[in-house]
Amino acid sequence: MLLLSGAEKRKAISNAARALLKPHSHFRELALRQAGPVVAAEQAARDRANPLSGGCRAVAAEALGTALLLAIVVGSGIMGERLASGNTAIALLANSLATGFGLAALILVLAPVSGAHFNPLVSFVAASRRELPWRVAAAYGIAQFAGALAGVAAAQAMFGEPLFALSTQVRAGPAHWWSEVVATFGLILVIAGCGREGFKTVAPAVGGYIAAAYWFTASTSFANPAVTIARALTNTFTGIRPADTPGFIAAQIVGAVAAAAVARWLFVAECSRRDVSFP
Repeated sequence: MLLLSGAEKRKAISNAARALLKPHSHFRELALRQAGPVVAAEQAARDRANPLSGGCRAVAAEALGTALLLAIVVGSGIMGERLASGNTAIALLANSLATGFGLAALILVLAPVSGAHFNPLVSFVAASRRELPWRVAAAYGIAQFAGALAGVAAAQAMFGEPLFALSTQVRAGPAHWWSEVVATFGLILVIAGCGREGFKTVAPAVGGYIAAAYWFTASTSFANPAVTIARALTNTFTGIRPADTPGFIAAQIVGAVAAAAVARWLFVAECSRRDVSFP
């Protein structure tokens, strides 16, 4: 590299960065672009030395991020409920703020590694837009579900609860299902819109949206099948009765599909002009 001209160095760095980014989502590409070409080139060199390490790290990042997200959601719910002395509004406020801030932090940390999806529907939409191979999306999904279960167990253990306990919290009916359609639609739309500017914009936007959606939806905005399944295994403030999970997940899928279609139409001119794909 030291024998190359300045232009040749820049071209070599750019090629190395593209070699690194090819297997992963466009969201990750934007994240590494913001981190700088030197960081991307160094990461590419490490991946060339071990071709499987990049993909393994991305899947591990999805599992770890989803686990920490569930630990935040469930743990803050338990703490909020215990400290609120029966005041549900205070417990929900604590839960929503912790989730919003925690999610933003996790996106900032892990987006350069995997794209920080933490949600099978986000991975599904990325794959449907050909920004993520289906095999990678499937691996992400498995990691996200496994991580979500681990996160619930971690939170339960921190508060002296059984690692898993079936929830008795009833969350059923048209109002809750429609809430999940709206919550998931908004989440995917926020990611699609802000993702064009990179993860440093997505992180606060998604965190803020989720914190707000806790309050403007009757369901408190699950908006994530992995989260929904995992929260059925905690009989605490944030739980959901297992029998209610199919309705939530079906509604979330409807919301995600609708949002992907709207985003494709709404942002098509901007995406074409700036050569930016759905994250």
